[in-house]
Amino acid sequence: MLIDFVGLGSMGLGMATSLVSAGHTVRGHDPDASRVEMFIAAGGMTAAGAEPADALVSAVLNAEQTRTVLFSAQGVAARLRKGGVILSCATVSPDFAKEMEAEAIKAGLLYLDAPISGGAIKAAAGKLSIMASGTGAAFDAAAPVLEAMAETVHRLGDHAGAGSAMKAVNQLLAGVHIAAMGEAMAFGASQGLTPQQVLNVVSVSAGTSWMFENRGAHVVEADYSPRSKVDIWLKDLGIVTDIAASSGLPVPISSNALAQFRAASAAGLGNEDDAAIAKYFARAGGIKLPGDL
Repeated sequence: MLIDFVGLGSMGLGMATSLVSAGHTVRGHDPDASRVEMFIAAGGMTAAGAEPADALVSAVLNAEQTRTVLFSAQGVAARLRKGGVILSCATVSPDFAKEMEAEAIKAGLLYLDAPISGGAIKAAAGKLSIMASGTGAAFDAAAPVLEAMAETVHRLGDHAGAGSAMKAVNQLLAGVHIAAMGEAMAFGASQGLTPQQVLNVVSVSAGTSWMFENRGAHVVEADYSPRSKVDIWLKDLGIVTDIAASSGLPVPISSNALAQFRAASAAGLGNEDDAAIAKYFARAGGIKLPGDL
């Protein structure tokens, strides 16, 4: 297939190269020229070329960017052939996903609400989990793309919205787990335990989670180079609380986690890896973690 891929960030670059490895011709789009150069070095193409694409994968940050890259005056959706399929992978609200599906239908295109999970390593290996919803025709058209990028594709509904709703459930848990990891690391350090000891023991005990093990290792290594930033959770947990508010459902645990991420961002940690939530808790208690002087 000829595929346009928009958003060559830490996840997107791996996803796009997985498509190249599967034999597809992929044109990469990103405002950061260095990311496009990395993609070309991995066998991809530049965005140049007038031939209509069969599919478009959008792996940008949020709803605003999704709308812009798809349907603005310079939107890439206009480069799709009629009947081509859009796979939208950003974390957005279900209502926004439904709106984008309607826009695609008006343009004579298919749309798959296809949020992703798994991290940059799994993205590069083509082993993501994709939470997808859309029409049968959209799934059929997207099948070769999904096969190249994902280890597991969850078919959650016949129209856009269900995929984004499930991603919000996942992000609720992921955000809460990261915040709990940070609190646990700071708490352990306050009791004279090293973060390495906490990581070693909890990782083989009932309190563990994938997020604890992954982000806890960042704390042990004092490595806060951003794979996923603290500020991402202001958006993602904000989506969770907005959806919950619209349905009258209290979500006090995720709301409190959101408040902690907001406080960490206000303390200057917003552009660091989200494991830096541990630094926020530790500093509030006068506790030192690895890397602190």
